[in-house]
Parts: sequence; C-alpha cells; structure tokens
Amino acid sequence: MTATTYSAVWDLDVFFNGGSNSPEFQAHLAETNEKLNSFKESVKNWKGTTTEEHIVILIDLLKQFQTVTKAVRQEGAFVSCLEAQNMADKKANELRSRVTGLSASFQSILTDFDERLISFSEEDWQTILKDERLAELSFVLSERRNRANEKLSKEEEKLINSLSVDGYHSWGQMYDLIVGSIHIPFKDEDGEKLLSVGQASNKFSSSDRQVRKNVFENWEASWGEKAELLSKTLNHLAGFRLNVYKQRGWEDTLKESLDMNRMSRKTLETMWEVISDYKQPLVEYMKRKAELLGVEKLSWYDLDAPIGNSETKLSYQEGAEFILEHFAQFGEEKTKFAKMAFEDRWIEAEDRAGKRPGGFHTYFPESGQSRIFMTYSGTPSNISTLAHELGHGFHTYAMRDLHTLNRNYAMNVAETASTFAEMILADASVKNAKTKEEKVALLEDKVQRSVALLMNIHSRFLFETKFYEERKSGMVSTERLNELMLQAQKEAYADGLEEYHPLFWASKLHFYLTGVPFYNFPYTFGYLFSLGIYSKAIEEGKGYEDKYIALLKDTASMTVEDLAKKHLNVDLTKRDFWEAAVKLCVKDVEDFLELTK
Repeated sequence: MTATTYSAVWDLDVFFNGGSNSPEFQAHLAETNEKLNSFKESVKNWKGTTTEEHIVILIDLLKQFQTVTKAVRQEGAFVSCLEAQNMADKKANELRSRVTGLSASFQSILTDFDERLISFSEEDWQTILKDERLAELSFVLSERRNRANEKLSKEEEKLINSLSVDGYHSWGQMYDLIVGSIHIPFKDEDGEKLLSVGQASNKFSSSDRQVRKNVFENWEASWGEKAELLSKTLNHLAGFRLNVYKQRGWEDTLKESLDMNRMSRKTLETMWEVISDYKQPLVEYMKRKAELLGVEKLSWYDLDAPIGNSETKLSYQEGAEFILEHFAQFGEEKTKFAKMAFEDRWIEAEDRAGKRPGGFHTYFPESGQSRIFMTYSGTPSNISTLAHELGHGFHTYAMRDLHTLNRNYAMNVAETASTFAEMILADASVKNAKTKEEKVALLEDKVQRSVALLMNIHSRFLFETKFYEERKSGMVSTERLNELMLQAQKEAYADGLEEYHPLFWASKLHFYLTGVPFYNFPYTFGYLFSLGIYSKAIEEGKGYEDKYIALLKDTASMTVEDLAKKHLNVDLTKRDFWEAAVKLCVKDVEDFLELTK
C-alpha cells in the first residue's frame, strides 16, 4: 500500500476561489456587512418589559452574535493567509483594511450590546443567567458585563474603535509592509542571493558557525536600516494603547493583558519569581554548549545551533510521518486531526521567497477548518514548530461542538495545547534515540526550548514592561529601545551570552500585534502549564486523552486558576506548581550535562 504524499502548499480555494481577486470573497464581505447592519438594528431595538422578554431577546441576539463572529473571523483568517503566503500581495493589504473596518464596526455594535448587559440590576442579571437556555454562557456573558463596567461610556468606546482603524491597527499593518521590504543578503556555493526574513531565520540553526555569524551580521544590518521606521511604528502603537488606558483610568499597563488571559497578577508574578530562581542550571547548559561548539561563550546566533557537525534533516513528508507516529502514542483523536490536516492540505510549509517569517495557526469557523503557516526546511526546530501549530489546531478541533462564545480561549491556554504537542515529540524522540550522539542532539533541542521560553520570552516581558513605563513620558528613541532590549536580554539570560540582539524589538512580530497586548508571558505560562498536564498524561497513558480534551473544552469558560484547580487540583498563585514544572526543565539540563561531561 502506497503511503499518502503530503503537499507542502495549502489549499485556500476551498474557502474563496481566486485568492485576493476572489469574487466569492467580495460577496462574502458584502453579506457580512448586511449581517452587521441587521445585528446593529436588533441591538438598537432591544426593548423588553419583563425578564422573560429580555431572555428571549438575548437568546436571539446571541444567535446573531455567533453568526457575525464566524463571518468576521472567516474573513480575517483568509486575509491573514493571503498576506503570509505572499508579502508582495498588495490586494491582500487592501482587503485587510476592509476586514479591519468590518471588525471595528462589529466591536462598536458589541459596545452597544455590552451597554445593555450592564443596564440590568444585579438581581435581574442573576435571574437571566439562571435560565437553562443561557446557563452554558453564564461565564462569558458575566465576563462581558464586568469588562464593560470598567470601560468608558459606549459613545467614547465606539469613538476609540472607529479611530483605531486608521490609527492603532494601521500602525500594526505598517509593520507587515516594512518586513515585506526587508531582504537579508546571503552567500553560499550558488553565489549571492537575497533571503526573506523567514528564510534567513532558518539559517540560525545551521551547523556552520560562520554561516550563522554572517547571517546574523546581515540580519542586524538589514533591520537596522529600517530601525527608525520600526521605532516610530512601535511608539505609536504603544502610545495609542496607553492613551486608551489613561482615559479608562487603568494605571497598570498589564491590566488588559491579564484580563484577556483570565489570569491574576499574583499568578504571573509567582511564575516569573520561580523562573528567576532557577536560571543557573540553564546558564550551566549554555556554558556546556559553548564548550561543545568550541567557543568561549555563546552568542545570540549560537542559541539554535545544532550540537556536532551533522545536521538532521527530514523532508516534509518524513517530518509529517514522524509527527503522526508520535502523536499516535498519545491518543487517537489528536492523530486523526493531524492526519486530516496533512491530507486535506491545511498546511503551508513550502520553503520559498516572499513569505512572511514565523509560523501561525488560524481557524475558519464557518468551514470548521484550520490553516497552518510556516517555512519548512527540514530542521528539528521546523518539525517542532509544525507540531506546535498542529497543537493549536487540535485545541480548536477539540472545542468544535461548543457554542462559538465558549470557544474564545485566551492566549496563555492557547499556548498550552501547542507546547504540549511539542513535548510529545521531543520526549519520544529522546527516548527512541539510537545513538548517544543522537540522544544528545535531541535532548539539547529540548533544552533549547526551555531556554527560549524561560529566558527569551522573559527578556521580551522585561523589555516590554520597561518600554511601556518609559513611553508614558513620551516617545522612546531607537537608541533607547536598543538599550532597553540589551538590558532585558542580559537580565533574562543571566549574563550568559557573549553577543546579544539589541534590535530584537524591531524583528519580533509579537511586539506589533494590535489584537493582543503583551503577547509574551502567555508562551511561558502555556509551556509550564502544559508540563503539568504532560506529567499527568505520562502517568495515565493513552487513557488520559479524554481528560485532556475535557480540560481544553473548559479553557474559554473559566479563569486559569479555576481551570488548574478543577483539572489538575493545583493552586497557580503558589510556588509549588511552578517549581515542579521548572524542575522538569532542570532535569533535562542535568541529563544533558551528564551525557556530555
């Protein structure tokens, strides 16, 4: 029997035929606009005299809410895919503006909707929530009501939404345009060429240090040429956000992010405290890696370097089969989902010029399908990224039967499913290693991930919190951004590197995302939280998959503290859970040091 051959290019025509010139997509945008107008009228005409009448109206409005949400997200997902697969697609950039406009209109209508939610007395509100037709949505509806209570008047919030289209969100889109114009010079046996930032970033996992060093120098120079533009972009994004916070009376710049992550500040602080207390083993790992690479101290461009001279490369087909084989050891549902993603061309992984850097997962709710984007060149890191994004996909797949409003999980728990998928692969790979050299390389790849999530992400968090504090007093210069980044990296890496990446603030997309502020700590939370879940899965074997799916289904309808208490019986505000999780990372370091001594 011949195995299925998996395509490395995704299928977008199944949604809207014709790409950015699709007439179907234009028609969909027009239909969405009509749905928005209808929803707007329904919210505007919400009138009731009895609690029962209000319940009936609310049920109907929630159906419309669900329909419009699906339509807007379908369009947003499609445009994200168009922009990512070809950064030179100017038509896709125009479509992004249309979708952003519809999304802003939707948010304005929701401001009116939320205003109605806060108009009820607490007694009437509790009566509404007790109705069995609304019981499943009690958490998300109360969350909307509470958040609305903390915002400005509906007129002011609607004004913010409308101004954000050509202000806030446009600055976010500016980043994409700037990145699209960046090309990194690279020379190999085929001669001089220009790489996209996505292609160039893959070179940092080359076994040849000179290649990594040269790419890094050109990388810094290329980003440096655009630094002033990027500095202005970042400053305006932060300025808009801070002004909104100021008007709402929010002094804490992390308030919005913590609320979005359904997470307390105490949990966040406890997590970072524990990580900071356990940095030394990671520093010891970096020292050992430097010895193995024959250098006195690692530089930024050595962090992803493989140990030894041989690079393990797997074709896309081999990588897919590798993932499916190891997912199967965990559970049938996860394997079934991944197989469907490969067979139905849900993944764009081709290594070609013109693509956006990085990787992402997006969901098309009207079609019930996911799409995954990355640039695959066969490295262990690429396979890890692919598993990571499939983890995101499985999360949405696990929640497919829930009400749309109960599927809006936060960033931190979103990263739980993705890092969990990575760990299945990493652990299985280490255990199945055929030689000591292979085991060392795979274990090192695993420790690399801990360095990325406990040090790199920490540096992003330290940089961003300090930058926002300084931005409150005015524009922060390019030179100062470099200084802040350098300070943050030195602290986060415990002075463990020889050379750092001061322009990281310019090259990292996450600092420029307008939909999600402070998209840094959720990665670390997700990593350590998933370690806790993973240890349970190891204990219980294949039988744990049902419990895992039950946990994923709850991720959008309770706080992370309640989620952890219900499914893991732990208190996230205490050190115990975080120490146990970090110690699993430390154990990998100890194994690595023992194997390489």
